[in-house]
Amino acid sequence: MAGFGWRVGSKVQRWGRSCLRGLSSAATAIPSQLENVGFIGLGNMGSHMARNLAMAGYKVTVHDINENAMKKFSEDGIPTKQSPHELSESSDVIITMLPSSSHVLEVYNGPNGLLGSGGRLGPWLYIDSSTVDPQTSRKISMDISRCHLKENKGYAEKPMILDAPVSGGVPAAEAGKLTFMVGGPEEAYIAAKPLFFSMGKNAIYCGGAGNGSAAKICNNMAMAISMLGVSEAFALGQNLGIKAGTLTDIFNCSSARCWSSDTYNPVPGVMAGVPSSRNYDGGFTSKLMAKDLDLAMVSASGVGFKCLMGSEALEIFRKLCEDGCQFKDFSCAFRHYYAGKDEK
Repeated sequence: MAGFGWRVGSKVQRWGRSCLRGLSSAATAIPSQLENVGFIGLGNMGSHMARNLAMAGYKVTVHDINENAMKKFSEDGIPTKQSPHELSESSDVIITMLPSSSHVLEVYNGPNGLLGSGGRLGPWLYIDSSTVDPQTSRKISMDISRCHLKENKGYAEKPMILDAPVSGGVPAAEAGKLTFMVGGPEEAYIAAKPLFFSMGKNAIYCGGAGNGSAAKICNNMAMAISMLGVSEAFALGQNLGIKAGTLTDIFNCSSARCWSSDTYNPVPGVMAGVPSSRNYDGGFTSKLMAKDLDLAMVSASGVGFKCLMGSEALEIFRKLCEDGCQFKDFSCAFRHYYAGKDEK
């Protein structure tokens, strides 16, 4: 792994291996090389992730193009910066949580971007938790591999990046129970575990650059298809005279049990605390699901693989967006199948 610029046998690598003994909890002491964290992207997910890092004891500084989002952090005593480049000057680690591939490319390579320092960077570690296509993750990884550190560090010879998208949605982001799917240098993954376990409960190493992003789009395609199947089954049941609450009880102790039935039920009134019980507000929007499915279909086309159910799911979520549900949680797919009176 020396080609990644990691100093073999260094203090960080030895410390990283020791973290394997305590994977299920955040570190009790923060290593100095992870202490100063710059966080970019304070949306529904990123705002909770950044706050959890701050509560865990990291020195967090934030940036977002939304001034109101930054104001909330500033009012809570968390420093803000006006550009990604400015943020990078005071950070050891940069974490990005952005809506799309184009936003990621802009933040890293655009004017006042993270890599706009003439190829000499301050932070030694970058973590992109955005959901993007694997090609974008691999491009940013290549761009960073051509850069050097501004200062000689005893634990890293060159800057590195991990693609580390998440699963669990807004509730898991708020509760610090996200699952991270991580691609990139394995030594960087090991060293970054205290960060992951301050924001989540699981971190799974997927292999080289782009593999975390590949895992994420596969996960979201399966989640979309599952939600559509559960929604269609609930709608059929109600049309046949079975109440959704009764069918939920059956699903959840039978072979149909899944996350879409027992944790994120799409039928209004069946489960408290989920978007379907608050008019599908909050959560993961249909627009974002359509975007993720499109990433999956483009990636599948790039390797000559046909995704029949994934393609159908994309068309359904596109139609939901066209029908005005683009900002509703993706579980509003239930409405695609059932237009009658919702029953428990």
